[in-house]
Amino acid sequence: MAEVRTSIDIDAPVEDVYAFVMDAERLGEWVTIHRGLLEHSDGHMKQRLCLRGATFKVDWELDTAKRPSHVVWKGRGPARSKAETEYRLADNGKGGTRFDYRNEFRAPLGPLGAVASSALVGGLPEREANASLQKLKAILEG
Repeated sequence: MAEVRTSIDIDAPVEDVYAFVMDAERLGEWVTIHRGLLEHSDGHMKQRLCLRGATFKVDWELDTAKRPSHVVWKGRGPARSKAETEYRLADNGKGGTRFDYRNEFRAPLGPLGAVASSALVGGLPEREANASLQKLKAILEG
């Protein structure tokens, strides 16, 4: 299992941040590894992602949506891999939003798959998560 946690302060109200990140049509504007939205409906989406030159699809189900503070997406990827992405949003005390992001990835094939996954992607997921949050901040702060 690989886990990424990162946070950012965004100078925009919590409700605005929540509305933006929950708009599946806007994922390509801020998620750096996003390559396409294949389909989406209420609480479900299929997304094409790319990491280290490898393109893959993830089928996401919305597990938790507590507007405007908490979101959890659970995903299934290739070869029975699993992912969970969590957003926690809170007022940062300055009229803006504290965005706490967590992504957990479980490679297939148990411990062997986890070792292989770690060797292949290294620190890239954390860099991509930080880059995505920086893009989100730039868009919402305009």
